[in-house]
Amino acid sequence: MHKIIIVEDEEIIRNGLAISFDWMDYGCNIVGLAKDGKEGLDMIMELEPDIVISDIKMPKMTGIEMIQNAKKQGKDFFSIILTSYAEFGYAKSAIEFGASGYLLKPVDEDELVELLKSITDKINKKNRQKKIEESVKDKIIEKEDDWKIFLKAGESSDSIIRSVYEIIQNKYSERLGINDIAEELKVSNSYISRKLKTKLSTSFVDLLSQYRIKKAISYLEKTDLMIYEISCKVGFSDYKYFCTVFKKYTSLSPSEYQKNRAKR
Repeated sequence: MHKIIIVEDEEIIRNGLAISFDWMDYGCNIVGLAKDGKEGLDMIMELEPDIVISDIKMPKMTGIEMIQNAKKQGKDFFSIILTSYAEFGYAKSAIEFGASGYLLKPVDEDELVELLKSITDKINKKNRQKKIEESVKDKIIEKEDDWKIFLKAGESSDSIIRSVYEIIQNKYSERLGINDIAEELKVSNSYISRKLKTKLSTSFVDLLSQYRIKKAISYLEKTDLMIYEISCKVGFSDYKYFCTVFKKYTSLSPSEYQKNRAKR
C-alpha cells in the first residue's frame, strides 16, 4: 500500500481530499494530514511517504520549500502540487525541480486518478527493479569490480585460487574448461574443484560463467554491439545458452537488462 501525506492549509480542502476519494482502489493509504509546510515537513521525515500532495502557498513554509527541504535530507517520494489559476505559473515551475504533476483547485477527480495511476505505475516499476537488484546483489552488482566472488578470488591467500582467476580473466573469451586450467597449473581438475568449493563455495563453471556475464554487462552498458555479438565476445558459442546463463545471474534476459538501463 502506497503511503500518502496531504499538506493543505485550507481545512475543507484537506479533509475533503482525504475522505471523498477512494484511495484504497488505487493501492494508496492516507497516513498523514498537515495544515502547513512546517508540519508537512515533520510528517515527511517521520512517516516517509511514497507520495506527497501539497498546496503551494501555506503558512510557515511553502509547498515547494517543504518538498525541497525533505529531498535535501534524503527523502525519496513523488509529489503533486495543488494550485489555483492565480498560482498556475508557480505550479509549472515546480515541475522543473522534480514535482510529478500539479492539479488545479478544486481538484477534478478524473485528473487526480490519471495522475495517481501514472505515479503508482512508476512506484511499482521502481519497487520491482529494487527486488530484482536485491535478489541478485551477491552475484551481480552495478560496478564492474564489485562482484563479491571475484574480490574473494583475487584476494585469496590460496595461490591456486588466484591462478585460476587470473587464467579466467585472460582467457574468458576463449573455449575454456577446467581440464585446460588443470593442465596449465599441473594439478588435477578434482583438486581445483575442491579448492573452489572450499574457498569460494562455487564451481569452476559457475566462476567462469559469472565472469563472462560480468563482461557481457560491461559491453551492454558501454557499446552498441548486438547481443549475439556480445555473446561471442564473452566466450559463448551458443546464443540461446548465453541468454539462459545471463538470466540465471541477473533475473533478466540481455534485452530486458538493456531496456532497463535505457530507462534510468
